[in-house]
Amino acid sequence: MTAHVATFLPDGMSAELRAALARLTRTEDVVHVAVMPDAHVAEEVCVGTVTATTRRILPAAVGGDIGCGMVAVQLQADAGRLADRDRAARLLSGLYERIPHVLHPTAAAPELPDELREAPIGDGALEALKRREGRMEFGTLGRGNHFLEVQRDDEEALWLLIHSGSRAMGPAIRHHYEGRAERDPSGLAFLEADSEAGRAYLDAAEWAARYAKASRARMLDAAISLFGELFGIEADPSSRMEVDHNHVRRESHSGRELWVHRKGAMGLPAGEPGLVPGSMGSESFHVEGRGHPEALDSSAHGAGRALSRSEARKRIGHRQLLREAEGVWFDHRIADRLREEAPSAYKDISAVMRAQRELVRIVRRLQPVLVYKAA
Repeated sequence: MTAHVATFLPDGMSAELRAALARLTRTEDVVHVAVMPDAHVAEEVCVGTVTATTRRILPAAVGGDIGCGMVAVQLQADAGRLADRDRAARLLSGLYERIPHVLHPTAAAPELPDELREAPIGDGALEALKRREGRMEFGTLGRGNHFLEVQRDDEEALWLLIHSGSRAMGPAIRHHYEGRAERDPSGLAFLEADSEAGRAYLDAAEWAARYAKASRARMLDAAISLFGELFGIEADPSSRMEVDHNHVRRESHSGRELWVHRKGAMGLPAGEPGLVPGSMGSESFHVEGRGHPEALDSSAHGAGRALSRSEARKRIGHRQLLREAEGVWFDHRIADRLREEAPSAYKDISAVMRAQRELVRIVRRLQPVLVYKAA
């Protein structure tokens, strides 16, 4: 049976994207695929894809960074508080110190929260990784498209936004359980949801999502504390919003119970808040889901890449990045290594939002003020 496919792309579909979707739709038990406006080719299953099955779990349709997501909170200050170069430099320096982008030093690595430390996630190798890398990477930002951004809304209020995930733990969980999976003729690995391995993967994936959420909370607390120490600025806890975009969940759609896999897509039933970032030089959005049935109540999770990382490094120069991110505070010392994160490496976020106007309602527009991102 061929899966039903719903697309919400802002422009045409590339041959590579079409081929990847064809492979996914011919995989047994895939019954519905929704393609978000930010979809782009990635390993096995495209980022920006929502995949529904009835009994099978497809780890590739969740991806490696299980539980990756975003958290935002409003700061009780206006954008003028970061208009000064010295203030911005002090903040960036403090973020480097408080929120490592790769690892905590071994001696300074935090303990995992009890519920994460005590919950089993697999065999001895995964447990050892949890005690070692899981601890050293807890509360660290990561590289690539992960970031901490200070933004201003149309009323000039400041907001914090953090995008990060399960670090080494998510990919390790995917690799471990795909090693216990069968292969569909399409080539995709699968686990029967009601099998021992399937249930173990679902438990481990849920653990990774909790790890990612707790890690974001630690970073958010560190950033808010820094704002307080440097500038006497506090956060409004009632404004906090959080959503993840790499998961698999049991959901009901059109009277059917389905396993809904989202890889780079938010699950936003009607009225649910979401966060859609642009790039380090373009606007972001706070949104509210409309609950579109063809999209399986989903939304794009960002602008989506227009260029692969290797293409971006070839096409975008140091000076071009500086031009595109003009007016945004960031560490210019690593500008050459951030070229693949330049705004032109991503799709036009305005086009993405127009393409998903039936999926979400825009609540708030925000512009980047300061970006902490690692190369």
